[in-house]
Amino acid sequence: MDYEAAGNALVDDLKRHIKDAQVLEAMLRVPRELFIPQEVKHLAYEDRPLSIGRGQTISQPYIVALMTEALGLIGKEKVLELGTGSGYQTAILAELAEFVVSVERIPEFAVSARERLSVLGYKNIDVQIAEPNIGWQAGAPYDAIIVTAAAPFIPEKLLDQLAIGGRMVIPVGSRYEQNLYKVTKHKDKNEIRDLGGCRFVSLIGEDAWDEE
Repeated sequence: MDYEAAGNALVDDLKRHIKDAQVLEAMLRVPRELFIPQEVKHLAYEDRPLSIGRGQTISQPYIVALMTEALGLIGKEKVLELGTGSGYQTAILAELAEFVVSVERIPEFAVSARERLSVLGYKNIDVQIAEPNIGWQAGAPYDAIIVTAAAPFIPEKLLDQLAIGGRMVIPVGSRYEQNLYKVTKHKDKNEIRDLGGCRFVSLIGEDAWDEE
């Protein structure tokens, strides 16, 4: 399969909705086929989520691009990612930000993503196994936070880890359907923008969902 051609075709299609050229170029540079199981590699550049095991998924490319675009990264940011998964979204962020801290609650995913990202040459990523407390307080404050799992509400503990003027993108709703929110933190009142409907796996932890 010609992955390069498939990747180019996907990004051409994404241009209808995604206007940030830096995000699109990052998606051309990161080989999505290296972040998914062998049995679904032929689907790497279809615009759909794919299973990576343990009930988890690698997000649809459009959603990855949309969430990344909403963060408005210019290359100087420290970003917190909740939900490393296979590390694909992490790699996209690392192409655009100064440093990425990514936390993952499934240890085997954290280990494999850390190894994969290291082999690909990324030196501006720190993958950690998630603690009971949501987020990663040790690295706060962050210029941007991206949550790749759905919360029942916008967690105050994450807002506390976001710098003034920082942006957070997070799916919020039930376990089965959500809306994607962009939250911009201000001193007095936070700005919340609805980016549309979405479906993510549940965010597990304090200030989020319990294990099913």
